Amino acid sequence: MKTFLKRLCSPRAMRIVATALPLLATAAHAEEPYPSKPVRILVGFSPGGSNDIVARLIAPKLADSLGKQVLIDNRPGAGGNIAADTMLKAPADGHTLMICTTGMLSIQPFLQKMPYDPQTDIIPVSLIANTPYIALINAGLPIHNVKELIAYAKANPGKLNFASSGNGTAGHLAGEMLKLRAGIDIMHVPYKGTGQAMTDLLGGQVSLIFDQPISSLPYAKSGKLRVLGVAALQRLKSLPDVPTFAEAGVPGFDPVAWTGLCAAKGTPPSVIARLQREVQQVLRQPDIAQRLSQDGMEVVASTSENFREFLVSDKRKWSGVIKEANVTLN
Repeated sequence: MKTFLKRLCSPRAMRIVATALPLLATAAHAEEPYPSKPVRILVGFSPGGSNDIVARLIAPKLADSLGKQVLIDNRPGAGGNIAADTMLKAPADGHTLMICTTGMLSIQPFLQKMPYDPQTDIIPVSLIANTPYIALINAGLPIHNVKELIAYAKANPGKLNFASSGNGTAGHLAGEMLKLRAGIDIMHVPYKGTGQAMTDLLGGQVSLIFDQPISSLPYAKSGKLRVLGVAALQRLKSLPDVPTFAEAGVPGFDPVAWTGLCAAKGTPPSVIARLQREVQQVLRQPDIAQRLSQDGMEVVASTSENFREFLVSDKRKWSGVIKEANVTLN
């Protein structure tokens, strides 16, 4: 017994114990069930926008399936970069996530130096939904569909203009894409937000806007704006009588915005897989799918790998428009 205790307390034995303890602690931590506390989803935009609405729509359902609170934390500013910075500074354990968007991952990297690497620092968890843009015109103009818009623009080059929430936004690039695809000359008028742009469109100071249905459909239904076309492969369920641009003779016009869920680099693969499965189950629920469809969104619910593959083609599309139209932030 004395010999055994002597060996147990020997310097070599103590070194083995000292080496093993951190490994045991790491293993115990790795096996900790996820989630172990409330999950926070950062939204890089103000409350009320389409991305915020999506986040708040899925959060309660996600909380039910995860068994923990899912909190929405709005961090508006810098095109979503404040939210991204917040997520990347938090522990990469899946308890701090972010709603990622077209502008953040597919457009901004080609227009400015980013404070993080969108390619390596952000893990795509699941593509939640696509939102095809619609073209809306002031109802006082004698233009009722896409063909009339193109004919009018060709007959009156530079006379029509279109509003956006700022240079380099998806709404701006949608207008540039239409100019390229249809061969027309319409002038861009940038604003510091969609609110003022919509106000001037309603007042007739600008002619046209490319916007997401969720924020502009009420104006169309009131008769103040006229929807000319939908930038989608199929007509929207919420706008069954409005043709697509392809139907109107403008193929290749597909400025689709998207909303996804992302995590920080270093988040364990098992956590990413769990989140992807839970998001997919939430989006399959009829009430969620119906609400998104009513707002002009198309449910996707992709895997992480499919989301990553989608980003490759989406970046190629937007970077091509930026280069061909010579878009800058100045």
